Amino acid sequence: MISFSASLAPLLLLTLAPAQSGKREFLYETAPFPSCHASTLLEVPDGILAAWFGGTHENHPDVGIWTSRRTAEGWSAPVEVANGVPTESNGKRYPTWNPVLCRVPGKIVLFYKLGPAPDLWWGMRKESTDEGKTWSAAIRLPDGFLGPVKNKPITMPNGDLLCPSSTETPTEPDQWRIHFERVNAGLTSWTRIVPPEGTPPLDAIQPSILVGPNNRLTAVGRSRQKKVFTTQSTDGGNNWTPLALTNLPNPNSGTDAVTLKDGRHMIVYNPVEKGRSPLSVAVSTDTVNWKKFVDLETEPGEFSYPAIIQTSDGRIHISYTWHRKKIAHVVLDENAGK
Repeated sequence: MISFSASLAPLLLLTLAPAQSGKREFLYETAPFPSCHASTLLEVPDGILAAWFGGTHENHPDVGIWTSRRTAEGWSAPVEVANGVPTESNGKRYPTWNPVLCRVPGKIVLFYKLGPAPDLWWGMRKESTDEGKTWSAAIRLPDGFLGPVKNKPITMPNGDLLCPSSTETPTEPDQWRIHFERVNAGLTSWTRIVPPEGTPPLDAIQPSILVGPNNRLTAVGRSRQKKVFTTQSTDGGNNWTPLALTNLPNPNSGTDAVTLKDGRHMIVYNPVEKGRSPLSVAVSTDTVNWKKFVDLETEPGEFSYPAIIQTSDGRIHISYTWHRKKIAHVVLDENAGK
């Protein structure tokens, strides 16, 4: 059975008071930046570590990667841990994008993207050996590899990470395409896996990976075809079926999904074909038939780019962009959606 990366290290159970099941809270009320997006979550021994990008606006050179941690005392003040301050001779600062937190043995890895636009960015990472309190210098990924582009990787039985990734090229014939990147736990040997095109071809990016019995994997994510896409693998991620559309609406907005300890699957998504509200959660027992069971947000505006994890106490944590001004956090009981 394939395991999630969060299971690599024993984590302490923690009562994250005063967060209440189903009640929204914000990671911060004020911050040194006006705009934020693309959060990611990871369980740590003293609570939850979150990261996101923030700055003047998306694509502005001052956009950096920020973190906060939730302990029994609440969320800590945002701290910038990565940015595009130039370290090379051209002296040009670039924006950062889409952080993703995960674990490998002995450390936390923060993957993120750096560059002027999604079709021109490259993969970066930093590492922490003290549960995200301090970080290494930035390390550029090998050419042609981005790491997990928005959503968390899974850990394979041999310790490799399988990273859900994608590329965005604005002109045909190269369209939005998903792919997977497999890397050893030492992050030294990278392999790229590209699923076959569907018929007709889909513009699809930002997959999440769900885990079923007998090493069966399902990826779901964002498309320009007004539906969530899907592809499956029955050999542990080496080969995938052609991309196809599910019956879940998608307004060309990011999603995230997770397989729970009881074998059910959850996806956080915008259940419409246009706009980024509402933001909802659906559940499935087979990754094929999905049932929406709760709306996280229903007011007009933008509620988007969710992240979802299940912690060792069974609870389900979701973060998402709230009007591009704040990052919101919601906790669901492990029996939610039953």
